[in-house]
Amino acid sequence: MTDVLRRGRASLAFSFFVQGATFALLVTRIPAIQDRYGVSDALLPAFLAAVPILAGVGSVTTEQLVKRIRPSVLLRCLQPVVMLALIGVGSGDRLAELGLALAAFGLAVGGLDASMNMLGVSLQRSYGRSIMLSFHAAFSLGGIVGASLAWVGAHWHLALWVSYLPVVAVLLPAVLIGSRWYVDAGAGSDAEDGEGGETQSLVFKLLLPLCLVMTFAYIGDSTVSNWSAKYLKDVLGSSEQLSTVPYNVYMVTTLLGRALGDAGVRRFGAVAVVRLGAVVAAAGFAAVAVAPGAWLGMLGFTLVGLGLCVLVPQTFAAAGRLFPGASDAAVARLNVFNYVGFLIGSPLVGALGDTWSYRGAMLVPMVLVLVTLVYARSFAPRPDRYGGEHERPRTADVGRGSNGL
Repeated sequence: MTDVLRRGRASLAFSFFVQGATFALLVTRIPAIQDRYGVSDALLPAFLAAVPILAGVGSVTTEQLVKRIRPSVLLRCLQPVVMLALIGVGSGDRLAELGLALAAFGLAVGGLDASMNMLGVSLQRSYGRSIMLSFHAAFSLGGIVGASLAWVGAHWHLALWVSYLPVVAVLLPAVLIGSRWYVDAGAGSDAEDGEGGETQSLVFKLLLPLCLVMTFAYIGDSTVSNWSAKYLKDVLGSSEQLSTVPYNVYMVTTLLGRALGDAGVRRFGAVAVVRLGAVVAAAGFAAVAVAPGAWLGMLGFTLVGLGLCVLVPQTFAAAGRLFPGASDAAVARLNVFNYVGFLIGSPLVGALGDTWSYRGAMLVPMVLVLVTLVYARSFAPRPDRYGGEHERPRTADVGRGSNGL
């Protein structure tokens, strides 16, 4: 394993960490943002929905851009845009300024998510073993740090820009320095496939099972993110203070599951890990739906975190294996369904909770996560023409660092 790959892996993990912290700083201060700009409860959903919609546009645009620009270059350019857009959200005064800052954040974060995962997939291919979960573990760690910093800002009643500026001032230079070691370890959009050297085309029909898994995983994730506190307080009768615990525990278990997940994939294979993750997450939602009290409900949300945490990273990795000659395009297309799940999940659970019951609503993400079992074979490694797997190291490509290494 070369020093180039090791530096590339460390710098990309730090990029995931920064993105996790930045995203958490935004979403955990939504009430403060609403108060600052005087956004009504009726208008707030439109602002919140615009971010994932524009992120999907950014991801689709990235699919085209990487045909001409290396993913590492895009990532180096987009990460500062996301962080500066965060400052814009915290420092404006008018709704138009909020809309402009959120639009920039959404478009940039879509390209950022896509390009980060493109680099992660190509690095995993060069490593020849599962490392994708470690990148998403760094994202989870960043989310925990960002949420903690947001709590400090809220606790001390700091203005949004005062909370955001020191974080960006520290992380932005660090991530720009670290970006010197990004590695395009075999660009997936122009990699050769087959003896004839033809570029592999992306067939969406083959990618569709992974798109569905991605959607179902984010429906589950958005259910926990948006409804766990309300569910514990209103349905299970917990205190307001206790109702804030499930999401924090969910984030911690997500971090632990991802930190250990790569070892599980190497030992038992991606198919077994995905199946286990789906069963554990479904069991968690079932426990939440039947919980007689708050503590069992928190245990259920904890199981959801342990189960869901492996699905998204392995879905990106599976797309890279399925289209080794077009992995950049596959990752960008798949990344759109991250936002589709996020857009569907919260309104779906809310509507079912209001018209039926919130206990019954928790059964919907349970069933959807279980559908992942039907598509588990899509996560199996596929033999290549050398008799190995698509995960094997590609020694001809590993020297392509973003700084010319």
